[in-house]
Amino acid sequence: MKLVYAAAAFGSLVMLGACSSIVDGHSQTLTFQSNPEGAECTVNRNGASIGKLTTPGQLRVDKTKYDIHVVCKKDGYEDATHFIKSGVAGATFGNIILGGGIGWIIDSATGADNKYQ
Repeated sequence: MKLVYAAAAFGSLVMLGACSSIVDGHSQTLTFQSNPEGAECTVNRNGASIGKLTTPGQLRVDKTKYDIHVVCKKDGYEDATHFIKSGVAGATFGNIILGGGIGWIIDSATGADNKYQ
């Protein structure tokens, strides 16, 4: 009987593993707006371009622990820059507490434990 309980407990932990992967996924859609509209924005991470768009617009990015740097330009206006901070996704804490860290290791490897503000 103890073996059945142990197997059930282990199965529960495995199912809870990678909770952020299931709840939040590995990517996130960011929405960009400017006033006035029509600014050309370059989105960079770690010095490399990960996308370009015209405002208003959206860009789907893979989540990582690295912040994103955005530069928007429009003729006749000052350039605008903004840093989008990478934070910890809420489901990550569930992985650590309920999954004993196994889920956190999986989510950390895939970026699912991060979320852009």
